Amino acid sequence: MNGEGQVLGEKSMKMESKERLVHMWGYLPGARHQRSPLLSPTVVRSQDAAGADCSGWKDVCRGGCGFAMAISESGKLITWGLTDDIDQSYVTSGEQWETRELFPPEIDASIMNAAAGWAHCVAVTDNGVVHTWGWKECVTSAKDLGDSSASEHVSFQFQGSRSSSDFATLSGFDSKGSVEEVTKRRRIFTVEQAAEVTSSSEETPSNLPCVITMKPGVRIATVAAGVRHTLALSDVGQVWAWGYGGEGQLGMGSRMCTVSSPQPVACLETSLYADGRSMALPQGSTGSEMHSLGALGSYVKQIACGGQHSAVITDAGALLTFGWGLYGQCGQGSTDDELSPICVTSLLGIRVEVVAAGLWHTVCISADGDAYSFGWNQFGQLGTGADQTETLPRLLDALSLENVHIEGVSCGARHTAVITDDGKVFCWGWNKYGQLGLGDMVDRNIPSRVAVEGCIPKKVACGWWHTLLLSDSLI
Repeated sequence: MNGEGQVLGEKSMKMESKERLVHMWGYLPGARHQRSPLLSPTVVRSQDAAGADCSGWKDVCRGGCGFAMAISESGKLITWGLTDDIDQSYVTSGEQWETRELFPPEIDASIMNAAAGWAHCVAVTDNGVVHTWGWKECVTSAKDLGDSSASEHVSFQFQGSRSSSDFATLSGFDSKGSVEEVTKRRRIFTVEQAAEVTSSSEETPSNLPCVITMKPGVRIATVAAGVRHTLALSDVGQVWAWGYGGEGQLGMGSRMCTVSSPQPVACLETSLYADGRSMALPQGSTGSEMHSLGALGSYVKQIACGGQHSAVITDAGALLTFGWGLYGQCGQGSTDDELSPICVTSLLGIRVEVVAAGLWHTVCISADGDAYSFGWNQFGQLGTGADQTETLPRLLDALSLENVHIEGVSCGARHTAVITDDGKVFCWGWNKYGQLGLGDMVDRNIPSRVAVEGCIPKKVACGWWHTLLLSDSLI
């Protein structure tokens, strides 16, 4: 659900730009006193909770349930939003819209990349070290960071662990798509209090920020987070995974309930079609295309986590998926779970450059700038103009995308956002909380242009019910 956005290159910059901006639209519970969604793009100022200037923005990250994340120009992770009302997250930040936190405060190195799942966060620094925090079931065994006494202003929220069968109810995602807005009693701790609880009870479901222990010599470049699992991509293109893997989202070849330390994922080391299944090649495939099944690439260049599935792209432009497949989100033409990475063969011959994954849907972008989507589509999140589930990738041919070259994509729980090479932003899908930025709360099943004035959009990043846009000001 993250790690999928791309900052547009300088080739797209037609005009001289000024200050870098972040716009947000959608819903963050507690981020505004009136608890109403932002229906149109609104500028987020780059100041922390103490009002200190964060030196502008460098990147936007996919946020979690009820909180947003962005990286300041100085390499600090800034979070905002609060999770008082809905059972969403185990990390908090500012109490109002105007309040943003430097979080986690113990990380001194510059943060290069960050992602959030349902109830945990993960970040990687410029020296390739991975930090994680949040729900204990999602956070691998690791060494706690530093002295917690210096960060009393950061709050953590805890509550009892739940089984995977409780996920839909716990996160407010029922079959009708409504969010269960019921105020629930919660315990809120400062970091000092949290440390005391952690040391006194094994039942505490949350972890303080900690360092992930990788094998010697492994340097992580990017990270992605799903509902309860995490992927990390090393600088040499090796994928690592940990967390919950009951539906195969870790790509380990089995239904491993919990993997407590990073394990390598064999994306290209073994045959992806050795199980003898019939491969659905595109109609009219040639012998050379069939031969390409044995040349999917040498390393992985991008990763993405959906709710309970994962996707990776190789250096050869092949798309591989694995995990829960009930809604066809693995793109294999079936609703079976995929326990190991397997090539989406219907896209062979099409070089895939970018992939994003939502709760139960997947969207990828080709080198030609075309968008393909598959998976759950009840709210139009696939952008096909209908609401039918798609088990195979479907090319988006909406008139709004005619003569458009897409370069970046991000998926929220049930909505999708893309950015074009000339800085246009399109959104579609579920819009109950204004997460499409179109000025209303009406769902869209085709890509719809978002009006953003006075800036050059460069990257989109969707949270569960909100969207962030990184852009360069023209003022």
